[in-house]
Amino acid sequence: MTKIDGVIFDMDGLLFDTELIYYRSTQKIADAMGFPYSKATYLQFLGVSDAEVFENYQQMFQSFGETAVAEFLRQISADTHREFASGNVPLKEGVLDVLEELDQAGVPRVVASSNLRPTIELLLDSAGIKGRFSGIISAEDVQRAKPDPEIFNKARHFLGTAAERTLIFEDSFHGVTAAYKAGIPVIMVPDLIEPTPEIQQKTVTILNSLKEAPAYLKQ
Repeated sequence: MTKIDGVIFDMDGLLFDTELIYYRSTQKIADAMGFPYSKATYLQFLGVSDAEVFENYQQMFQSFGETAVAEFLRQISADTHREFASGNVPLKEGVLDVLEELDQAGVPRVVASSNLRPTIELLLDSAGIKGRFSGIISAEDVQRAKPDPEIFNKARHFLGTAAERTLIFEDSFHGVTAAYKAGIPVIMVPDLIEPTPEIQQKTVTILNSLKEAPAYLKQ
């Protein structure tokens, strides 16, 4: 196996196919409330914390009034939570394969997500994989969201590993940039956005899915 002592996983769009759920919920509610919204708007904020996304929405839609924007945000949270609580959020392809490979090699791993801890735990529990991670670093644990490297630095310190012997799996531009700033090797597994040449230069490789990760790790 590639010489690594610990692995850090993002969650949304990497472990779970959640990004489309977030987008569809937001678009549905925006349409119902008459807010101008599109998939392009959603994609601007991939990998960003909920707090930062909501702050941007408050600025973008301030002409609708503070009360309307607050209701917009409340309905998004409620709708996505209902989806997640249904237990029907699919794991991304290859998640179980890479976890099995890491189990066999005895490599510890953590989730480092810009999402909130209750949501992270809900999804991991629903999929039956929470116990396969040593810990969780969430939005509540940091002051600065990706692309700031704080979350990955905290995750690495939790693992107790050297940066060069740690590996991050990410799907978003903000996540890859945060990993690069932290000096931790990162593999990108694109979800909704394909990597640009600039982003590619910040990764050790690009994989089509986590299904390809075990073969890469065995090199």
